[in-house]
Parts: sequence; structure tokens; C-alpha cells
Amino acid sequence: MSDEPSRPGGLPSRRLLLRAGAAAAAMPFGLGLGTGRAWAPGPSALFDPGPLCQPAAAEGPSGPLRPIKLAWNASAICTAAAPLAKERGIFAKHGLDVEFVNFGGSTEALLEAIATGKADAGIGMALRWLKPLEQGFDVKITAGLHGGCLRLLGSKAAGITEISALKGKTIAISDQASPAKNFFGLVLAKAGIDPENGVEWRQYPADLLNLAVEKGEAQALADSDPRTWIWLKDPRFAEVSTNLAGEYATRTCCVVAVRGSLIRNDRAVATALTRAILEGGHAVHGDPEAAAQAFSGYGGKGSIADLAAMLRSQQHGDSPVGASLKQQLALYGDELKQVNVLKRSTDSAKFAERIYADVLS
Repeated sequence: MSDEPSRPGGLPSRRLLLRAGAAAAAMPFGLGLGTGRAWAPGPSALFDPGPLCQPAAAEGPSGPLRPIKLAWNASAICTAAAPLAKERGIFAKHGLDVEFVNFGGSTEALLEAIATGKADAGIGMALRWLKPLEQGFDVKITAGLHGGCLRLLGSKAAGITEISALKGKTIAISDQASPAKNFFGLVLAKAGIDPENGVEWRQYPADLLNLAVEKGEAQALADSDPRTWIWLKDPRFAEVSTNLAGEYATRTCCVVAVRGSLIRNDRAVATALTRAILEGGHAVHGDPEAAAQAFSGYGGKGSIADLAAMLRSQQHGDSPVGASLKQQLALYGDELKQVNVLKRSTDSAKFAERIYADVLS
């Protein structure tokens, strides 16, 4: 098996699309603000952060660094931008002294920690955060960070190699509100399978999802990297779908969110933090091996080679902001209403406007 799983449906590599847009991307960032999308460098391009990611003073910060607490999940490879930004001094360049607060538990606890000032900002999956944000936490999304990292794996022995084969089957998940369940529930619904009654979602400890499939208790599993990437190396599994398949090839997965009171009272700090994390994300895109090494240093599981391959399979060079990100959040809102995650009465466009804060313009 190659180091990188093939894209379902034979879709062209997103890297090819990025390379094709490199000429447009090289324009000064201010000329591209109408699209609301951050610059996405091609795979061979040297990283030039442009005005989006540069600190206000080109010569670097003067005076003491501003202490900031950043909430993240140290076991989630999709947050690799944070440790790489810290190890490479990107946070310090933007005038910040960032302390990590590791949250491996409930999203509600993480968002409450940000809203109440126990943390200043966080990185996490949009599909994990949108439901709690609907409930009114004083936390604002300021940028998309990357696409990819959710995978649906099927048992070859059970014949689960495509979405249509899942009707009437059992899918192992880590919890009933997981981003993987939310996302692949959308995929099932679009394929004509009722995500509530057409399949059974059965909960297991996250590290045992593969065993549930191997024992025949489930015929598929839905989860995130690094676990799913590692399990995919087992020839008994087939990759049925990912959150980069089809229409989701350009949809952000993980987002940056900042405490509302920090944005209102110290917008410059919220801006600097968002820029630094985005620069960290582009550094992941440019040097996935270094990012894997940094992530591993904070307890991330997997070999450096495997972690780097995971990062290359994701889309860390594309970070939507502004109108583009709000449109994506509204699309997620519409879809999550269809599968009864968000309230049917929620106005998706107004919801996206409410939970997004533009700190970069």
C-alpha cells in the first residue's frame, strides 16, 4: 500500500488544483480579500506569509510577549499547526507567549473554558463545535485552518467498500456527537440512506473501533486521524470516504476560535494569534516532516513517517477566512439541520454571521 490513500471517486489531487492557482495566489493578499480565502501556496512554493500572517512590526515584537492560553487536543494530528508554530518561534514573532491547555474531553468543556477566560482561544473541528456554538457560547471562529482528517473505513470481508453498502449496517464511533458521525451522517443522507434509521451508530472506546470491526460487531468505523490513517494500513480495511471527497474537497475541517471578550477588548491580540496559527498551518503544508516531529514531541502517537504522510494527505495550505469561511459555515449549518444536529429553525446564514469574527481585515 502506498504511503497516501487514494482519493475516493478518482478526484484530482487538491495539490494539483493549488499548483494551478499558484499564479493567482502570488498576488498581494489585499487584492484577494474579495474571495475571502487565505493564500494557499503550491507544493513547491516557498512560504511567503504576506500581510495576512506578518506581525505589525516587521522587525518583530518589542517589549514582553503577551501571555496567551491556547486550548487544543494534543492527540489530534489536525492541530499540528500549533506545536509547529511554537517550536519555530512563530508565536513569539507575533508578540505572543502561548501556553497550551490540552483538552481531550468534551467540546462543551473546551468552549466553556474559552468563553469564561480559562483559555483565550482554541483549535478544533468545525463539526464538533457548531452545535455548542448554536447554544450561545461567547466564542467566535476567526479562520479555517485546513481540510481533511476524517475517514470512514469499511470491512472488506463484509463487502463495505462504498457508501451504498452501509444500508442496514453498524458503524463504530467514539461518541454520538463525534465530528465523524456528524459528517458521514451527511454523506449517508446525500446517498439516500437515513442516517438515523438506515444504519446503527454503535459507540466504543476510540482506540478500540478497529477491534469492533475485526470482531464483526460493526461493519465500518468512522473516526479521525491519526487512528484512521494507521488502521487503513491494515489490508482488511477499505477507505470508503473522507471529508475531502466530492463536494467537500474545498471545505475546511478544523477552525480557529477566539474568546469573544478578547476580540472586543484586545482585538490586536486576537489578530496576532489568528495570523500566527495560520502561518503555522502553512508551515505544516511546507514541511510536514517538521510538523510531525513537533506534534510527536507533545505526545502525538505514530511514527514520524506516518504522521508526515497524514499531514500531506490533508490540506494545510488552504485556510479560508472572510466571506469564503462564512459561506462554508452556512453550508454546514444547512446540512446539519437536515440530519437534526442543528435546530431546523436556525437561519444558517445568520448563524454563520453570528459565530464568525473578522479579525484580519
